Amino acid sequence: MRLFIALDIDDEIRQRIARFMEGVREFAPEARWVRAESMHVTLKFIGAKPEEAVEKIKQALSAIQGRVIDMSFRGYGFFPSPKAARVFWVGIEAGSQLAALASSIDSAMVSLGIPQEEHAFSPHLTLARGGGGSGSPGRQKSDHPNRSFQRLQEKLAALSPPEFGTMTAREFFLYQSQLSPKGSRYTKLQSFGLIL
Repeated sequence: MRLFIALDIDDEIRQRIARFMEGVREFAPEARWVRAESMHVTLKFIGAKPEEAVEKIKQALSAIQGRVIDMSFRGYGFFPSPKAARVFWVGIEAGSQLAALASSIDSAMVSLGIPQEEHAFSPHLTLARGGGGSGSPGRQKSDHPNRSFQRLQEKLAALSPPEFGTMTAREFFLYQSQLSPKGSRYTKLQSFGLIL
């Protein structure tokens, strides 16, 4: 099973971002655009694990005492850089609770033998992938200048930064990712509450 841990986003914000994507998608037609219903805020990618590992992961996540998180979705950017863009994303502004939650999850997973994150947590919502390679924010050896998002960048430069709204996350989820020809399908396996 391919697993990851993430926050879901409110439907109103999802719809606003979906409308924004419809308006700009034509400027990066080669990119692989995320389906609106699949959008989430990744806290930790676990990867492939046997089914018997899922119960231990759920137990470790149940012990996390994270606080509710107020998040604003605004602006955009490109990983790892505009000239060598692999990922087009929407920015997330949140207090220290979001990074603290990601750190707690990372530590809990390390105790189960899941590798620790190499890069600092960088909250974002992926909208599209282009230029091949990983969706990771950090630079990779395979990164090179590409034009996947050049027209999109030119178009966005003429617009004011988009605002998509604010929400409060009250829970996070363990997801299963199933690959298919139509793209990945995500299933929530369990939710974990956050404290006020």
